[in-house]
Amino acid sequence: MSHKTFTINQPTRITFGIGAIAGLADLVREEGGTKPFLVVDPGIKKAGLLARITAPLKKAKMDFEVYDKVDPEPGLKLADAGCKLAKKSGCDCVIGVGGGSAMDVAKAVSILLTNGGKAEDYLGVGKIAKPGVPKIMVPTTAGTGAEVTFTAVFINEKTKSKGGMNGAPLYPNAALLDPELTVSMPPRITASTGIDAFTHAIESYVSTKAHPISDMYALEAIEMISRNLPRAYANGNDLAARSEMLMGSLLAGKALATAGVGLVHAMAYPLGGMFGIPHGLANAVLLPYVIEYNLIGNPGKYAAVAEVMGYDASDMPIREAAALAVEAIFNLNSDVGIPSSLAALDIPVEKVPEMADIALKVTVPVENNPRIPIRDEVIQVYHNALIGWE
Repeated sequence: MSHKTFTINQPTRITFGIGAIAGLADLVREEGGTKPFLVVDPGIKKAGLLARITAPLKKAKMDFEVYDKVDPEPGLKLADAGCKLAKKSGCDCVIGVGGGSAMDVAKAVSILLTNGGKAEDYLGVGKIAKPGVPKIMVPTTAGTGAEVTFTAVFINEKTKSKGGMNGAPLYPNAALLDPELTVSMPPRITASTGIDAFTHAIESYVSTKAHPISDMYALEAIEMISRNLPRAYANGNDLAARSEMLMGSLLAGKALATAGVGLVHAMAYPLGGMFGIPHGLANAVLLPYVIEYNLIGNPGKYAAVAEVMGYDASDMPIREAAALAVEAIFNLNSDVGIPSSLAALDIPVEKVPEMADIALKVTVPVENNPRIPIRDEVIQVYHNALIGWE
């Protein structure tokens, strides 16, 4: 600890519990809002969840506006259009409902309402001058942890690349987590969002910026998610598993917010920007291959990952114990139907060098990674992921 310096700022008020959505209108008032702007995933309507979200608002006779033009990999224009509608509608707070995409758009709309300009103006770090209007996040997936993070990620339509807004003003004022809202997630989405959260936990745990508090969050998240994701995937009505998954995702998000993520995220960005692969799925497929590459960078922590996932490494040399983490994650991915290679996602091999160049430009995750990569190594990891595990 003698060489560690870290700062923690996690201001989001968290309400967690079955049936907690009933308190949404009260929460809006307590945060100073009178007319919320709801940013929702299109799937929320299809799943029949929108009525459950708006019911407490209607019961409180609270006006609101719904914006459901959200893509799985949202572009900057969605945030700009949302801001325009929110302003026209006279909304004074924002509620993000759904997965990471909806919550990221909601965060951006909040910031644009007070700072002006376009979403593109705020890509990067520290470019947001003013706090946004009050923003409340209601996750309906157990994946991104965006309800407690200070970033919002978008596709830049001009460059076809992914980039994020980052800064303390993006922290949500409040997060309302109701496990019942995740029950309708189909198995495929349960799997990809669950491994996304799992990736956040592992990458923050081995990050060069990790510290005892982020480790506490991350290890608990790794254990909760690895134990409960197969159950939630097998039976979406298992409310106990759904509750543990939602809590695991939250803890992973808190770890991410203080320690950051690593090379998996950097390498997943071009998969989303170039080919439209959903972020969680890209992370899930890449995760074991990147960990295999990373093992020598922090074998002790990877051995601990294997242990909390239920693998007995007590009598093994540390390097062998660390390698068990790769096996454990391949098995977890297999249990929940994650493809075992990038070839299954139809990623063309001739694009690998370009993908590596883009990944290495995602500088903060690359710098956080326990093994600092060079271009040829990133290309090799992509190739390994294309060939698949033998």
